[in-house]
Amino acid sequence: MDQPAGSAQEARSVPVCYRHPDRETGVRCTRCERPICPECMVSASVGFQCPDCVRGGSGTGHAPQASRPRTLAGGTVTADPRLLTKVLIGINLAVFLAQLAAGDRFTNRFELIGQAYTPLLDGVQGIAEGQYYRLLTAMFLHGGYVHILFNMLSLWWIGGPLEVALGRARFLALYFVSGLAGSALTYLLAAPNQPSLGASGAIFGLFGATAVLMRRLNYDMRPIIALLVINLIFTFGWSNISWQAHIGGLVAGVVTGYAMVHAPRERRSLVQYGTCAVVLALSVALVLVRTAQLT
Repeated sequence: MDQPAGSAQEARSVPVCYRHPDRETGVRCTRCERPICPECMVSASVGFQCPDCVRGGSGTGHAPQASRPRTLAGGTVTADPRLLTKVLIGINLAVFLAQLAAGDRFTNRFELIGQAYTPLLDGVQGIAEGQYYRLLTAMFLHGGYVHILFNMLSLWWIGGPLEVALGRARFLALYFVSGLAGSALTYLLAAPNQPSLGASGAIFGLFGATAVLMRRLNYDMRPIIALLVINLIFTFGWSNISWQAHIGGLVAGVVTGYAMVHAPRERRSLVQYGTCAVVLALSVALVLVRTAQLT
């Protein structure tokens, strides 16, 4: 069968990154006009430049080293752009091995619980008793092999590309702000004797920020929306899942992610880290309100 003359061109209508031919992109370098993917984008005064143009000089009279490669959000481009994702996965796995080795007493000591007697520990335990560290430590505990498997796969699939786009410092801030927001909302709304644990709050924050990033880059939103819907169905459809942590992390991730990728260049760091501080302050406020209720 004869094929229309324009079909071959239509099949290639979406350009691919010149450094990563397997990645489609709609963004081009403002200097050489070659297609570049998020990993290769270096923020410039107008649009984005490719790493080759940045290394070749700023085009404004500065020496080449004066224009350091930057990520989409203004972070520094590093040799291993997924390093922190690997470190976080390693920490979660190490803590899980500690849970297996030390038994339930270890988990009971560090999981998120508002206020309750626990069978393996003496006296009343919980955040309301001044054990605020549980808001953080619970983010690295897991309830079983399936729990940690799904969370770590999600962290690798979502966290890696997001770390590439944001840079290490901004990615780490997003991760912990989202996780702590999820812990705070769980503490506020869940029963005080209901234990909670897992990295899901932080990971849902990464989901939310990824959706914002994809919207910013005009990517097809359907895959990430479908993934979010599936996860929310599991969140509300299965028992023993802390929906509060998921929703708290998701909302914090969307808000923080929006600040990360839409902050004006001239005061980027102020807007980005200022938003993180505001979200963190709101989380602290939720914790104080709940503590006042329980004491």
